[in-house]
Amino acid sequence: MSRVRADEEEYWHSSKFRAFTFDDEDDELSQLKESKRTVNSLRDIVDDDDDDLERVSWSGEPVGSISWSIKETASGSTSSLDGRDSSLQKGSSAYAALPKQGSSYSLSSLFKGRNKLSSFQSLSDALTDTGVKNFAPELRRPRAEYKDYSSDWSPKDTVRRMQRGKVCSLERFRSLQDKLVLLDEAVAGHDGNVITAVLIFLKRTLRREILFRELEVRQVALCHLIHFLREMGEQKFLLDLLRFLDRTEEVALSQYREHLNIQDVEKRREFLKGCIGLPFSAEDTSHIQDHYTLLERQIIIEANDRHLEMAGQSELFRKYPRKASILNMPLVTTLFYSCFYHYTEAEGMFSSPTNLKKTFKIPDKQYVLTALAARAKLRAWGDVDALLTTKNWLGYTKKKAPIGFHRVVEILQRNNAPVQVLQEYVRLVEDVDTRLNLATKYKCHDVVIETYRDLKDRIQLTAYKDKVERGSAEEEKIHSILSNMVRIAYSF
Repeated sequence: MSRVRADEEEYWHSSKFRAFTFDDEDDELSQLKESKRTVNSLRDIVDDDDDDLERVSWSGEPVGSISWSIKETASGSTSSLDGRDSSLQKGSSAYAALPKQGSSYSLSSLFKGRNKLSSFQSLSDALTDTGVKNFAPELRRPRAEYKDYSSDWSPKDTVRRMQRGKVCSLERFRSLQDKLVLLDEAVAGHDGNVITAVLIFLKRTLRREILFRELEVRQVALCHLIHFLREMGEQKFLLDLLRFLDRTEEVALSQYREHLNIQDVEKRREFLKGCIGLPFSAEDTSHIQDHYTLLERQIIIEANDRHLEMAGQSELFRKYPRKASILNMPLVTTLFYSCFYHYTEAEGMFSSPTNLKKTFKIPDKQYVLTALAARAKLRAWGDVDALLTTKNWLGYTKKKAPIGFHRVVEILQRNNAPVQVLQEYVRLVEDVDTRLNLATKYKCHDVVIETYRDLKDRIQLTAYKDKVERGSAEEEKIHSILSNMVRIAYSF
């Protein structure tokens, strides 16, 4: 009993904690400073630009692996604590009695930040805690980046760094004078990306009136901003800028471009109708009027043709189904469509090709070229002949092609016209060399033979005889021409 009582007395009158001394704290702080110096020295070793650097723990396993995570979790409350307790016992035995909740600063945790499994702070954490801290990003950030946010760079130096792709903060330029000097330096550097970046900064930090007034005397920067606003689709800001500059025609054109964003055809038609009264030039006003009229015609044609196609009342629509809607198509496409599906309609119909030609003042050359392509695609050779036949005031007919007969031949050949049709138009090519080349290329033998006959070229005729089929009508024709040439030569 006396022994038990002695043990109890010793328990109540003893303590595992020692009195606080300044030496203990100095020892703890010196260890903390030594850890910081170790971390900072690692910054000089780690290659900041190597993104593929593989970090390993002191056990030799890659940081972040499954086995590494298991060992780190298991050792968080044992090995790291033991190592810390042993070092603290050298300076103060009072720390040895602290609860063993696990220190958050193991050697490996210097790379991954605070141990998230720990719910308590160690003394070193309390001394240095400034919020949640992660050491890895600081270790891998290039030293030069810290200067971008701390040094007082001049506008010229800032522009130079931006040209080299460095990250620079423009927020330090607060006065209007500094911002304008920065803009002038950017323009002097002739770097469009830097100019645009500075303009975005000025657009965000200056009132519109001040910005517009200063850009009015800086035409290069003004052009950059107008182009940027158009590319980004900031229509309201652009219109305000153009109105300030009193560019009324550009304001009208910018408003007119808005029709491209309107998908509903009826709303687009109404919008174009409203654009007719905008302050365009005389030529542009005519174009806007034609655009509105064309869309109006297209709406009418589309409604009628869709009804005919769905009802199956037109053989042409059954044989050649429409591949796309005619709405919002250009004028030339609309003319081709009309020549393809509505070629024979009277001029009074909106879908008539002649009505389109007259309404929109389409030149003869453009009309013939488009109509020829459409009718040749349908292999309507009679319509092709009628298109190229004209009458004079005496009633005589002749073939006439505003686009040139050589182009007529090329269009017909692309649409697989028969040789008989091709030969008719190859003969009408005036230039002899062009006619021979086309006739030879498309095997129009009769044209080649007749041309050499007219040229009285016996050598070429003899040579061409080898290019035609033996026993054919073309060979007989060449023999007959050569015989006549010999007979005429002997008669002289």
